[in-house]
Amino acid sequence: MRASWVSLLVAAATLTACGGSSDESGNRLASASQYAQQCAPTNSDASAANRTGSLDTEKLWMRAYLGDAYLWYDEIPNIASNAAQFSNTADVYGSLDNYFEALKTPSVTASGARKDRFSFLIPTDTSTALFDSGVEAGTGVNWRMLSSRAPRGLRVSYVTPGTEAATKGVLRGDTLVTVDGVSADDETAAGVGVLNAALFPGNTGGTHSYVFSRAGVGQVTVSMTTAAITTKPVLNYSVIDTGAGKVGNIVFTSHVAPAEAQLIEAFAALKAQGATDLVLDLRYNGGGYLYIASELAYMIAGPARTSGKTFEKLNYNAKRTSDNARAPYPFEATSTTNAALPTLDLARVYVLTTSETCSASESVINGLRGVDVDVRQIGSTSCGKPYGFAAQDNCGISYFPIEFKGVNAKGFGDYADGFTPNGAGATGIAGCTAADDFTQPLGSANEGMLKAALGYRANGTCPVAASQESPQALGVLAGRGAPLRGRPLLSNRFLTPSR
Repeated sequence: MRASWVSLLVAAATLTACGGSSDESGNRLASASQYAQQCAPTNSDASAANRTGSLDTEKLWMRAYLGDAYLWYDEIPNIASNAAQFSNTADVYGSLDNYFEALKTPSVTASGARKDRFSFLIPTDTSTALFDSGVEAGTGVNWRMLSSRAPRGLRVSYVTPGTEAATKGVLRGDTLVTVDGVSADDETAAGVGVLNAALFPGNTGGTHSYVFSRAGVGQVTVSMTTAAITTKPVLNYSVIDTGAGKVGNIVFTSHVAPAEAQLIEAFAALKAQGATDLVLDLRYNGGGYLYIASELAYMIAGPARTSGKTFEKLNYNAKRTSDNARAPYPFEATSTTNAALPTLDLARVYVLTTSETCSASESVINGLRGVDVDVRQIGSTSCGKPYGFAAQDNCGISYFPIEFKGVNAKGFGDYADGFTPNGAGATGIAGCTAADDFTQPLGSANEGMLKAALGYRANGTCPVAASQESPQALGVLAGRGAPLRGRPLLSNRFLTPSR
């Protein structure tokens, strides 16, 4: 099965040979391969040897590639590619990003949310560093916000261990007041620029002053310098002794490559300690590699429930007949080094979710439900992303247009508005509504969401519903009147040639 999925990625990379797209005037485009690696002279992301083309050529490549690979290729708007916002040679990346956003389908889901909130592009070196090595620029602080408009309610969701933020005592639940003298609620273009540089940096080496409000303490000022942060996908794991057996708990934040070894360690430890139930904390897990999700689901359910069964079937657009004919993605029983994975062999699992629980994390939920594992959901509605892609690189930029929709062994994948605890219909899952509890550490049995899961397991009842915030993952802020943009690398499912 591994070899066939390597072939799938090769097929995705060579897809553009078939051509078949048209520009905004209806003129037939050549295949994307005819425009590839002909980069603008001012594209600093491209290698010097490839800067022999133009911004127009890069846009032609993008339009041709989306015309073949994009799941909703037939919904691409007719956009004038020579518009000013797409044609600034002094800002090639910004122009390409604007054009890419404009080409996405304008269709919406049943709830009115934009159907494609997820396709994105990003410098290739940035995506490679995060997903292959788990490294990104930052301070070690991971953020949540209540609103895209003032008051934003920017809070620390967790701190990555071993980082400067951890060393200097930044705590989960700290609320941001100012950065470099700029209010966390500033909505001017200049103020937003300051916030972006400090909260979602693209580079290392910038030193910033953060003022936090801390419950019971008051204001705390911390100076931190952005650095290359190695993420810790499994923040912690433990076994909780209850009156009705031992419950394992795993706080899992990202399906990046280093997560494999950390998950194997966690499941082996829980198994050795006799855990007979599991609470899987995915509240801040926006996704990542699909093979990690498949391995995780297998380690939960075990071989008896998954052998020979589909974890996820990938459905592409109608042009991609060979991809649509491929075998479904399986429950992976071995690691990337071909070692057998430890399993808990559970018939039931409790999953903690928020609006940040996205993509590959939702694949875990949907894939387990497809083989009749009893998934119980605690928290709030997940983000709603049954879609994914394989990266396509051109001129130092990696493009991630939505390419496929994933469905489970029962053929279900219609959860574009997310899974909801005790919700109605096919996307409603038995469980409890519970608020994210910033007063307690993640993994503590006293933390509100984990406590609700343990209580629900013990007696089948839910806590009195607390007021529900709807915080979002903080990404790059935009100026007044423009929407906030999420952290795309942390809200997706990716294919990889390694599986």
